[in-house]
Amino acid sequence: MKLTEIVLSHPKKIFLLVLVMSAITAAMIPMIKIDTDPENMLPDDQLERLFHNKIKAQFNLHDMIVVGAVNRSEKGIYNPQSLQALLAITEQVEKIDGVIDYDLMALSSVDNIKQGGAAKQGGMGSIEFEWLMKQAPTDQAGADLLATQVDRLPLLTNTLVSADKKASSIYVPIADKNESHRISLEIQAIIDQVDSADEYHITGLPVAEDTFGYQMFVQMGISAPMAGLMIFVLMWYFFRNFKFIAAPMIVAMATVIIIMGSMIGMGYTVHIMSSMIAIFLMPIAVVDSIHIMSEFVEKYHPESDRESVIKEVIADLFKPMLFTSITSAIGFFSLMLTPIPPVQVFGAFVGVGILLAFVLTVVFIPAYLVVLKPESLSSLQNIHHSKSALSHFIKVMGKFSLRRNKAVIAGFVVVFAVSVWGILQIKINDNPIRWFKADHPIRVADQVLNEHFAGTYDAYLVLEGDAGAVQQAFEQQLAKDSAWQQQFERIKQSNNGFKEQLNELLFWAEDQLFDVDEVEADQLEQLIMIIDKASAQLAFFKSPDNLAYVEQLQVALQQSGLVGKSNSLADVVKTVNRELRGGDANDFSV
Repeated sequence: MKLTEIVLSHPKKIFLLVLVMSAITAAMIPMIKIDTDPENMLPDDQLERLFHNKIKAQFNLHDMIVVGAVNRSEKGIYNPQSLQALLAITEQVEKIDGVIDYDLMALSSVDNIKQGGAAKQGGMGSIEFEWLMKQAPTDQAGADLLATQVDRLPLLTNTLVSADKKASSIYVPIADKNESHRISLEIQAIIDQVDSADEYHITGLPVAEDTFGYQMFVQMGISAPMAGLMIFVLMWYFFRNFKFIAAPMIVAMATVIIIMGSMIGMGYTVHIMSSMIAIFLMPIAVVDSIHIMSEFVEKYHPESDRESVIKEVIADLFKPMLFTSITSAIGFFSLMLTPIPPVQVFGAFVGVGILLAFVLTVVFIPAYLVVLKPESLSSLQNIHHSKSALSHFIKVMGKFSLRRNKAVIAGFVVVFAVSVWGILQIKINDNPIRWFKADHPIRVADQVLNEHFAGTYDAYLVLEGDAGAVQQAFEQQLAKDSAWQQQFERIKQSNNGFKEQLNELLFWAEDQLFDVDEVEADQLEQLIMIIDKASAQLAFFKSPDNLAYVEQLQVALQQSGLVGKSNSLADVVKTVNRELRGGDANDFSV
């Protein structure tokens, strides 16, 4: 081959080229940006992701870390020592950088809704809002009073305090879920400093995801060198010649460095998927090198012309290696068809890495072999012709397969059938908690807190009224007056929402009142009434009927067995209604 002749004529230039490529790309690796957020597995324009981010912004929602305290004594969590420890921890957690302190939920940071004024004497009156636990109780009577107050607040029962009263929780909202691992470690440090006999656990979806991502990168940092070491040990077992096996290791390392450096230099973040590129490329990159090495050992003799042997080896193996490299690369390139960006990046760079490894193999290995001194290759003949336990086992297996060919085929058919059955039993579990071992603190925390509470993960169900029907009815009423209709058409050109359009039309009508006669003023007053009616209709969930629907939906969710507990605006309205009417349980209704 012409390429092989060029390589054999200029081996030092090949070494320099590989060194320069590796050095340039290695210099880009410190620019690495790590992304452990599974949410980024979805494209930025995915409808579900856009809706998720819209709702989070609209309702000012944040990812939550859940801290749980468990006291298994008779009094449970309602004892002065436990409550004082909870308060001390809460006050320190609020100060952690990255914690949204004003949204933190704990017994000391939520409101107690209670009767006020005439309602205390059994009549209609007012309600009062005050801190539920501004100061921790100093005696058991205070703790018992707190328990009574929490029991009257459905929003808190089995949310901040478990139904069995053995556990209490702190919901810690964070500004960036990529910081959840760090924040969880700081929370644990605070817990360790507080004198408390209670069990404390830290869990939550962002903690599980970020901790897994962090530990995944740690494991990749360990596993990649270990994979290289394992490959080195295996090649040492086969060839027992350090200089000889150094070449495949150089090819593997150069492939990994060039691919990872290029990916980072091109601005791609290293996601959990991307972190596995090195693990995949390391063994793949040495395969072709080992083919060449083995064939070279087979044909090389001290008295033979080394360059002729190398040319013969490359000529024999070039097409098989090319075809296997292309087919393997296509397999990974096919991942680019998936609508998951990190998987696309993973497939693209592993595929390119396989082709790069092939190119490096056919140019670097011949160049390396041609510069080796004859004495460096002297031991290869002895290794090649020696009998090892592995070679003996392979020969025995080959003879067995020939003698028992039908039995071997039948065995493979059975294995295939069992494999098909096994695939049909697959169960998909996307719970990040299950990514950890059974004894991992996060998984233990999840299990313990789920035993006491209704659940440790939140799902938000968004209900929206039909604003289109309200707008249609409103515009039909506007058609009675062409001036109103024309003004509203001008306002609609702003492309604001219907609510904002109503406000603009209201401002216009109120401004017109100062410059019109009595008849026109009456007409404008009628328009203002129409606007007010439409605005009231847009406040869907101030309607008793709609709140009653939400209440029925909550009951259905509870009966489904899939939901531990639900909170809604209906619970707040029912609580306020009960306290306004005197506190009787019968008044706990919409």
